[in-house]
Amino acid sequence: MKMKLATVALGAAVAASPALADLTFTALSYRTGPYAANGIPFADGYADYFTLLNERDGGIGGEMIELIECETGYNTEKGVECYESTKGSGALVYQPLSTGITYQLIPKATADEIPVHSMGYGRTSAKNGEVFNYIFNYPANYWDGASVAIKYLLNENGGSLEGKKIALVYHNSAYGKEPIRTLEELSAKHGYELITLPVDHPGQEQKSQWLQIRRDKPDYTLMWGWGVMNQVAIQEAVNIRYPMENFIGIWWSGSENDVLPAGEGANGYKALTFHNVGSDYPVFDDIQQYVVDAGKAAGAGDQIGTALYNRGLYAAMLAAEAAKTAQEMHGTSTLTPQQMRDGMENLEITEAKMTDLGLPGFGPEFSVSCQNHGGDGYAAVAQWDAAAGEWSLITDYMQADLDVLSPLIEEDSAAFAAEAGIEPGCAM
Repeated sequence: MKMKLATVALGAAVAASPALADLTFTALSYRTGPYAANGIPFADGYADYFTLLNERDGGIGGEMIELIECETGYNTEKGVECYESTKGSGALVYQPLSTGITYQLIPKATADEIPVHSMGYGRTSAKNGEVFNYIFNYPANYWDGASVAIKYLLNENGGSLEGKKIALVYHNSAYGKEPIRTLEELSAKHGYELITLPVDHPGQEQKSQWLQIRRDKPDYTLMWGWGVMNQVAIQEAVNIRYPMENFIGIWWSGSENDVLPAGEGANGYKALTFHNVGSDYPVFDDIQQYVVDAGKAAGAGDQIGTALYNRGLYAAMLAAEAAKTAQEMHGTSTLTPQQMRDGMENLEITEAKMTDLGLPGFGPEFSVSCQNHGGDGYAAVAQWDAAAGEWSLITDYMQADLDVLSPLIEEDSAAFAAEAGIEPGCAM
């Protein structure tokens, strides 16, 4: 049994086709353009996990899976076109893999009653499921990431950041701007000075930003980057001899593609993550057997265990587990997008479940509810070892400062509800 992988050209209409597959998932991917180096391994991991379920398990709950992949090039307009071209397929959930696309899909998908999972990106206040009924961002969001970064630095400095300087180098887009409000609030709480340095798309020109860092000498630098921006930033940090152990990226700035171009100079660079690293998990043996060796991998099969391949696989695993939850809740093996939404809102990821899936210790436990579409806000810090050519976790998972974040989420989601005329409440 082989998963049907359909690619959709922009503008093409997709009719609902029960004969093709009973469970349809979509991937708004980007295998081309300036962000392709990071988009490809995520898309491969996402596709390979669904192929594994078809080949090894006969799908999900006895229903075969079809994956429809549509190329966005990380372009918001193309992403919206992909959504419009594929939403008639019966797609159970959308993974936009772009904050800009997610912002545009929030009202569209909500009106169409199709869930969106912006895992670790998108609009942070979508964590409030009473306002954003069809939008999910578990297991962690950008504000969680910003808070965990500061918590880590507090731990590194004996509990105080008073008088420290922290720079934020960020992609000048909705994505890069997401953590600023949180970092400002945490600055007021902990007494550090925040320096913000925007970098325009795609991020190849950063000389002025790093000259300012060399001049201002921040104690720590955080980065919200993507694609080539990350590579350039790390190389610029090497060029000015910035201490790499004081340079920390968000999880989208922590792949092998980001550090390898700088060679030994990238040694010690750190990045946040909401899942584990490497390929030492039983599920990867199954992927090798049922997918790669069988000639059914989405890519060349050489990305297994890399940070972004693992993240794509993790996203697919969470989607599959939500589908299983929905099947159990509704007593049916075939699902509608509305039933899938219910499964996502009642998803519970435990260590026992991850172990059964061949992913023991792969990520923190979390649960989802109507009030909480974002999980419990845990993240860890990974560090790059250039000699070994691998990432390793150097902390346990730490929970974000919810005393700071919860009021911000409530405020932002309430403003959205007022503007959109939404009466907050649970969908079920």
